[in-house]
Amino acid sequence: MERLIFATGNEGKMREIRDILADTYPEILSMKEAGIRTDIMEDGKTYEENAMIKARAVAEAAPGELVLADDSGLEIDYLGKEPGIYSARYLGEDTSYRVKNADLIRRLEGVPDEQRTARFVCAIAAVLPDGRELAVRATIEGRIDYEEKGNNGFGYDPIFYVPEFGKTTAELTEEEKNLVSHRGKALRLMKEELKKL
Repeated sequence: MERLIFATGNEGKMREIRDILADTYPEILSMKEAGIRTDIMEDGKTYEENAMIKARAVAEAAPGELVLADDSGLEIDYLGKEPGIYSARYLGEDTSYRVKNADLIRRLEGVPDEQRTARFVCAIAAVLPDGRELAVRATIEGRIDYEEKGNNGFGYDPIFYVPEFGKTTAELTEEEKNLVSHRGKALRLMKEELKKL
């Protein structure tokens, strides 16, 4: 298998995916690049279910291709693991992450460091050309910072502080982020699983 289709249109995500999987798959296409336009209803109850819904929908539109999809989210312990699987749709799908981040910081006002624990979760699902399916999950632990910092990430990266680096994921270099991020870890796990097959 020389190529794969990743069920996303997010350019930031595609950069990460290509960085990590390029040595295994010379051709990595987004849905758009593969000419696939399909409305996908993500109504699963877990990250794995949502990732699989996306992978199956794209695999149906591109039979015989290796298709990967991910679902990820931010879980803040103090907020009962919100926004969780609704991270992309938190406060509305078209709401900017600057507004979403500001809202989460506001909701944690006065909450001390030790209670601001959070994690990014990423599940990646694969549908193989022969119809077999598999899924993996990975996380990165950290806490919610008091303000947005950094310009290297996207989404909730500017407020997610990683103690081992002493900075937010938006302040990490691409190399640092790919090593420790939830998506980076999940992509490497999936790469190993696919090699076994």
